[in-house]
Amino acid sequence: MILVTGGTGFLGSYIIKQLIESGYKVRAIRRGTKTPSWISKEINDQVEWVEGDILDVVALEDAMEGVDTVIHSAATVSFAKKDRASMYHTNIEGTANVVNIALEKDIKRFVHISSVAALGRTANGGHVNEEKKWEESKMNTHYAISKFKSELQVWRAISEGLNAVILNPSTILGYGDWHSGSSAIFKNIFDGFKWYTTGINGFVDVEDVAKATVLLMESDINEQRFVISGDSWTFQKLQDTIAENFSKENPAKHATPLLLSIAWRVEKLKSFFSGKKPLLTKESALVAQSKTWFENDKLLKALPGFSFTPLEETIKKACKNYLGTIHDVQPK
Repeated sequence: MILVTGGTGFLGSYIIKQLIESGYKVRAIRRGTKTPSWISKEINDQVEWVEGDILDVVALEDAMEGVDTVIHSAATVSFAKKDRASMYHTNIEGTANVVNIALEKDIKRFVHISSVAALGRTANGGHVNEEKKWEESKMNTHYAISKFKSELQVWRAISEGLNAVILNPSTILGYGDWHSGSSAIFKNIFDGFKWYTTGINGFVDVEDVAKATVLLMESDINEQRFVISGDSWTFQKLQDTIAENFSKENPAKHATPLLLSIAWRVEKLKSFFSGKKPLLTKESALVAQSKTWFENDKLLKALPGFSFTPLEETIKKACKNYLGTIHDVQPK
């Protein structure tokens, strides 16, 4: 029996799909009764869903009863200031709860879904692999800090005997809820977003991350981390590729650092009066300008035969699925 936290989230749902298709019995924690609409009912119906929250220690203890393996993918992702307190609470204290109970229950295998953000960004960018050490930097978002500190909880548990491996995915792309998370970039481009940046970032197919998660879970690798990133692209190339697959015009206005600094302040003001989340924040503007390449050599060496899906293919498939869920919208 495998327990998945964050099972209704974007990545968590695809991890569950990969596990079910690989023949595993899956239990997953959710809040409420909704299941991810982008995953088939046939898959969702095979999951033992349990009500709970990683901040609820009693519910966690019940959820881990009779479990052999835990895949911890629950986390809050946000660049908005109003979400910071709850994000730190969930990502750090929630992870501490999960690893503590895993130790108490003598869980045999633990997979922690972290993020490349936990490795930290620096002002001069550059190439990043598993050896990168965390540095205090104005380029680190509060999300990154929360993921770095949540990882410390896992490393602490490893030192106490937890058999664990850590995954650090870059920005995850695919078909999900395009109103939230990294999937929102698809909706922004579909809605005619006109601005682009020349920053460079790592991107990876959600199904590749799910597959790597299960393969590393099945391996005997312990006390190690792995960067999970397919390709490093400019944001401009990413936006153009999405626009072309939606038959939309490519974003044509270059968002310079000065314009971005104005834009996030305007968005902050608009958010204050509307109550809606800003499309751009000070932190997301910083990320959009940074130039970081993420290396994946260690993963490819550890998993012979594993390969990443070309991003062009990932985007084409996702755009087709998004278009298929929009009434009366077809590609030109």
